[in-house]
Amino acid sequence: MGESVTDETLVRSLLSEQCPDLADRELRRVDGGWDNRMWRLGDDLAVRLPRTSRAPSLLENEHRWLPVLAPRLPLAVPVPVRSGEPSERFPKPWIVTTWVAGEPADRVPIDRGPDAAEALARFLTALHVEAPGDAPVNSRRGGPLKRYADEIERQSETLAPEGAADRMREVWDDAVAAAEWDRPAVWVHGDLHPANAVVADGTLAGVIDFGEMRAGDPAADLAAAWLLLPEGAAARFFEAYAEADEVTIRRARGWALLGCLQMLEIGRAGQLGLPGGKPTWRRTGEAALNRLLGSSASSP
Repeated sequence: MGESVTDETLVRSLLSEQCPDLADRELRRVDGGWDNRMWRLGDDLAVRLPRTSRAPSLLENEHRWLPVLAPRLPLAVPVPVRSGEPSERFPKPWIVTTWVAGEPADRVPIDRGPDAAEALARFLTALHVEAPGDAPVNSRRGGPLKRYADEIERQSETLAPEGAADRMREVWDDAVAAAEWDRPAVWVHGDLHPANAVVADGTLAGVIDFGEMRAGDPAADLAAAWLLLPEGAAARFFEAYAEADEVTIRRARGWALLGCLQMLEIGRAGQLGLPGGKPTWRRTGEAALNRLLGSSASSP
């Protein structure tokens, strides 16, 4: 599905056919990430159309579960309000969601660290409740860290900053040695990196892109203490979250290392002009890695 297919004319025609009461609103193309193309619809809504083979299932996941979770979440999230059906014009399902005001954290940094730490803690405390039996599961998102051992090895060999390899290995070995989550699986966002966190007035104002939300280990989300928050704010976060024991924090540090390396890889791809790369992510990943390696397992 190329740019010429999912243009404004197509989006407006889909709205006219399936959501005619919304078809006359102003429509503006915005960055929608890897899996979906996105248009802002008026001031308070957004249209999201799949651009990858996995995107329809991610949108379906959001449409099924986010309206259930959203009422108890203390930050703004993109709640689905309409579901578009596949048609001759566009062969995939699509959705209309509420718009989350602000800018992604990979473009606008958080500079009110203590406030953002507490906002993130409140959000994850509200999200990390026991998931129902029919909640989606994913062995790679919120599952055992050891599944990523080969990926960590490969990325570390090519992406580790000078002098950081030994410290990265210490963090990883400690994380995979920690006991796995053995309590009931909780809801996890599953993809809580800077591009999916929304910043307004210097602090965390919203969370977007819930397609990967699953039942699993909350440590996968707790990695955001280092991936999102500025220097020195992780300790404030864990104090406010108050639900993570030492073992969980050790696993969270492993998830954070994985996130840092993924950002570095995406950043390098962007610098080389490769598809899916984002040049600015190199700097974002380096900053997160410095925060992670400068902390300790006993003192986030």
